[in-house]
Amino acid sequence: MIKVDLSGCTSFIESPGLDYASAAAAHRVLCEKTGQGAEFTGWLELPRLMKHTELKAILAAAERIRSRSKALVVIGIGGSYLGARGAIELLRPAQGDTRVYFAGNGLSGDYLAGIIDALGDDDFDVNVISKSGTTLEPALSFRVFRELLERKYGAAAKKHIFATTDAARGVLHDMAVDEGWERFVVPDDVGGRYSVLSAVGLLPMAVAGIDVSAVIDCAIDCFQSLDLRSPENPAWRYAAARQHLYSHGYGIELLACYEPSFRFMAEWWKQLYGESEG
Repeated sequence: MIKVDLSGCTSFIESPGLDYASAAAAHRVLCEKTGQGAEFTGWLELPRLMKHTELKAILAAAERIRSRSKALVVIGIGGSYLGARGAIELLRPAQGDTRVYFAGNGLSGDYLAGIIDALGDDDFDVNVISKSGTTLEPALSFRVFRELLERKYGAAAKKHIFATTDAARGVLHDMAVDEGWERFVVPDDVGGRYSVLSAVGLLPMAVAGIDVSAVIDCAIDCFQSLDLRSPENPAWRYAAARQHLYSHGYGIELLACYEPSFRFMAEWWKQLYGESEG
């Protein structure tokens, strides 16, 4: 469970202390969806929603990929890949499972060539992730790997492409419908940086060998525990302490970890903070 230890900052917290009333008000505004940006708070219900909608299809697709291919190339940028990569590197699935490569997050030809060399003659699938399908870096990478699939499998290449995109519109959505690629949804009310518990993150994680059903169940339990309306809620404690320190001139915050496997969790966190607070 999440814990917050404030013992190291007590000397910096001036009278009258932490303002839990503001934390309570913020919590209420968030859950009632009455604040600015409420149209992008679908992540609050995302684990429970996934459990009862796309999770079964995600598990089935992951099993097909794992049974026939030695690798999955995930094509996406920002929130379309950071959460999944962070989870895979942190949880470190058993060696020997299907390899997962991440492309489309830069314009390096050398990086793409490295993935192509690593694939060799192995069977592989592609999961292209984009709300619109027009972002430059993923679009270019997808073009490369789609061509590789078509050379390798011919007309059957379409069975090796999975598109995670908008439910009803966009270039990638329309291509997927026209070509017959299997589709998963990026929810309209969930920003990319919050999307790791949707198909955006769950499909790559499942292919890598992570028990995503357990991940979803744990997330549901965690969300429920963080709905506690009390100063005992670690989210309240963190928010109240952070706001107090910021209001008293302490404007630098560090996220530190000494585990190499946490590196991409930190990269995901950087985007989460940067895009949320700007």
